[in-house]
Amino acid sequence: MPKAHLDHAFATTAVCKPGQNKTDYYDLTVTGFVLECRRSGGRTYYLRYADAAGRQKQFKIGRVEDLSFAAAKKQAQRLRSEVVMGGDPGAAKADAKAIPIYRELAAMHLADAKLHLKSYATMEACMRNHLLPKWGKVRLTDITTRGVSQWLAEKKAAGSSPATVEKMRVILGRSYVLGQRWEIPGTDRNPTRGIARKPLNNSRETFLSADQASNLRKAVAGSQNSQLKHIVGLLLLTGARVRELLDSRWENIDIERQSWLIPNSKNGKDRYVPLSKAAIEILKSLPRFNKCPWVVPNPETFMPFVSIKNSWNTAKKSARMPYLRIHDLRHSAASFMINSNIDIYTVGKVLGHASYQSTMRYSHLSQESLLAAVEAGASKQAA
Repeated sequence: MPKAHLDHAFATTAVCKPGQNKTDYYDLTVTGFVLECRRSGGRTYYLRYADAAGRQKQFKIGRVEDLSFAAAKKQAQRLRSEVVMGGDPGAAKADAKAIPIYRELAAMHLADAKLHLKSYATMEACMRNHLLPKWGKVRLTDITTRGVSQWLAEKKAAGSSPATVEKMRVILGRSYVLGQRWEIPGTDRNPTRGIARKPLNNSRETFLSADQASNLRKAVAGSQNSQLKHIVGLLLLTGARVRELLDSRWENIDIERQSWLIPNSKNGKDRYVPLSKAAIEILKSLPRFNKCPWVVPNPETFMPFVSIKNSWNTAKKSARMPYLRIHDLRHSAASFMINSNIDIYTVGKVLGHASYQSTMRYSHLSQESLLAAVEAGASKQAA
C-alpha cells in the first residue's frame, strides 16, 4: 500500500507500477485519500473509509483530468469529516442513484390507473404528449416546484387551454402522491404543491330551445350516419352521456317498465334512466341486427361507435349551430325538464348526479320558470 505526499505534480505524473493492473497511492495528510493509477493510463481520486459497521467502502471523487488536485483534496477532506461524524457518503450517493426518473414512476401510475380509471385514455395521452417529453428522463428529486411552474406557464403561453394545463399539473401531482404511498424514493416532496393557479371556469353550456332542437333533429335525419338521428333523439330525451348510450346493450333496456340500466356509470354505481314514451318509440324503431347486443351499433362493424365526431360536426353545421357540443344535449334535456317545472333534485336523479351541487348549475333555469310564474300572476292582477 504505497503512500505519498499527494499534490498536483505527483497526480499528473504518477503511473501504475510495472506488472500491476492498478496502483493505489495513499495520501500522507488526509486519511483514506487515494490516487488510483491504472495500467490503461487512467487516474482517479477516491476516499476509502470504514462505515459504522466496519465495512470497507470507497467514494469516487473524480478523474484527474476532470478536476484540479486542490478541488479533489478539498472534497476528500469534506468527506473524511463526514465519516468522522458518523456519516456514510457512499450510502448517500447510493440513495441518490436509487431515485428513479419520472418515466419509471409514470409507468407505475399508468398501470394503477388502467385498473380503475374511466378516463384512462385521456390521462395516458396527456402523459405521453406532455409530461413524458419534458420530465421522463429527469430524476424525481430534480423536478422542482419552480421548474414545473415555469413549464406550465410556457404551455399556457404556447396555446394550451387552462383546463389542459391544469390537467398536466394534476396528473404530475398525482404521480407523486401515489409514489409516496408506494414508498418510492424521491417522492416525499411533491413539486406541484404551492403552484399558484387561477380557478377554472369551463362552464360553457348551451341550452337548446324547442325550435333549435327541432332544427337539429331535421339535420341529423339527413345524416349519412343512419344511427345519428336515433342517438341524438335519445340523448335529448334521456339526458344520458353519449358514451353511456353508445355502449348500451339491449339486455339493459326494459321496454315494459320504461327503464334503462346503465351499469357502473360515471360515479361508479349502477343507475336506472327512466324512458319517456317518446324515447320508447325511438327504441322500438331502431334497426336490429342479428345477434348484435348493442342498442345503436355501427351498422358496418356491429360494434359500438368509437366516435360520432365527423357525422355530428356535419349535422350541427347543417343546423347552423357550429358551436353546439354533443354534451350540450344532456344540458338541454335538463333544461327542458326544469322549464317544465320539474324540481332540480328530481332532474339530478334522472341525470345520475352523485351530488345535489352538480345539478345546481341549472338553478338559473328554474329561476326563469319562477320569474315566468310571478310575471303571469302580475299580468292577471293588472287585467
